[in-house]
Amino acid sequence: MKRSVLLTVNGEKHEVFIEPNLTLLGFLRENLNLKGAKEACGIGACGACTVIMDGKPVNACIVLAVEAEGREIETIEGLAEGNALHPLQRSFVDHHSFQCGFCTPGTIMTAKAFLNRNPKPSR
Repeated sequence: MKRSVLLTVNGEKHEVFIEPNLTLLGFLRENLNLKGAKEACGIGACGACTVIMDGKPVNACIVLAVEAEGREIETIEGLAEGNALHPLQRSFVDHHSFQCGFCTPGTIMTAKAFLNRNPKPSR
């Protein structure tokens, strides 16, 4: 039975009716058409689906969308401002820091969460 939930993604509130077993990754990709987070392993091991929830990186493939109600979700699509890439995105481009690009959004989101907690890391 579908359930009403209010989810905040990239600063925008979305009130939706969803199945209780829908993953956060499924919600982002299917309901909001945000395709940056990728499904690969489906068990939370690879990080291709990483998003930031309340400031912490989470594997969206193992979090239910209903568990994200009332929390702040940030995806790779929410980083850039207009046509300007986020500094992490720009750095990845400038330093050719990706291979095929499939898991790059998850890597960038993990790095962003780390830098949010440690703005001046030692290395």
